[in-house]
Amino acid sequence: MTPGPTPGPTSGPSPDGQQSQQPQRTVHIGSVTGSAFAVGDHNTVTQHQHQHQHAGPADEAQAELLRAVRELRADLARFTASDTTEVLDAELVSVADEIETAGGAAPGRLARLQQALTTAGTLTGTLASGVAVAEALRALLGG
Repeated sequence: MTPGPTPGPTSGPSPDGQQSQQPQRTVHIGSVTGSAFAVGDHNTVTQHQHQHQHAGPADEAQAELLRAVRELRADLARFTASDTTEVLDAELVSVADEIETAGGAAPGRLARLQQALTTAGTLTGTLASGVAVAEALRALLGG
């Protein structure tokens, strides 16, 4: 939270009844999720709830892919991060998010995951979770 620009002074009575010049400060908050708070005196709190749709997997093939993606992400967390594992993890996150919100990952997203999996081949080919993701992708992409 950072104070914003200070506009010109505002006048009002001071505690002793005299007219005073006090700068008015503003606070700008970029983004808040799941919270409500107030800053300053005589404030009003407004909380907006946004409902995110969580469709879940549309079918068993998407559910199996989601399970395998989660397992592979957990396995990848045990390895030292590299460019390859970071790209693969980003694709895994995207696929999981799409399955959870839209019910299934689109063919283009699945193809990107398949490419990232192929690039990380030596690493993921030795992991049961990597093999499970590859099999689930083959079932969904027909290859």
